[in-house]
Amino acid sequence: MTRLDELRDPGRSLAEDALLAQALLGGGLPAEAERHLRAAGLVYHLDEAAEEHLREAQVLAPSHAAVLIGLYRFYFYKGRLKDALEVAEVCLVKAARDNGLAPDWRDVRAQDAEFSAYEALLPRFYLFTLKSYAYLKMRLGEIEEGRAAISKLLELDPSDKLGAHVLLGVLDRMGQDDDG
Repeated sequence: MTRLDELRDPGRSLAEDALLAQALLGGGLPAEAERHLRAAGLVYHLDEAAEEHLREAQVLAPSHAAVLIGLYRFYFYKGRLKDALEVAEVCLVKAARDNGLAPDWRDVRAQDAEFSAYEALLPRFYLFTLKSYAYLKMRLGEIEEGRAAISKLLELDPSDKLGAHVLLGVLDRMGQDDDG
């Protein structure tokens, strides 16, 4: 097991999930899509059935953040990291568009949004998404891409409210002997 495997979900705590879902993500979700999201949660242990409900929700609300986050979390916790990365990339594009940011995260600057304000949910969603993207890149062996995304995250969030330094520390220790 690598040090990366020791880290928990890089994105959000349950309280942060609830806050984001309530204030940012819940509005505008069709009732039928919400029903499928709830059903997916109820049959989470049945992979095919849960994924089918998530896909049905996606058909009904293809770009709704609640649906995308549901898909991301399902894939992440099922260990389907490549699938989770695909969803994270869609979320990153959505978060950039919703914040009026450059489509490529490399071109986003700290002054482009209110990244330092805790209550600024759209910019925080962007930062959480970028952190998830960085983490998944690292886990999938794309270390330099992950490092670049972490560096961007620290540029946008210099006070490190999201804990990007933890990921950077893991990268810096990779390959070092634990006995050293």
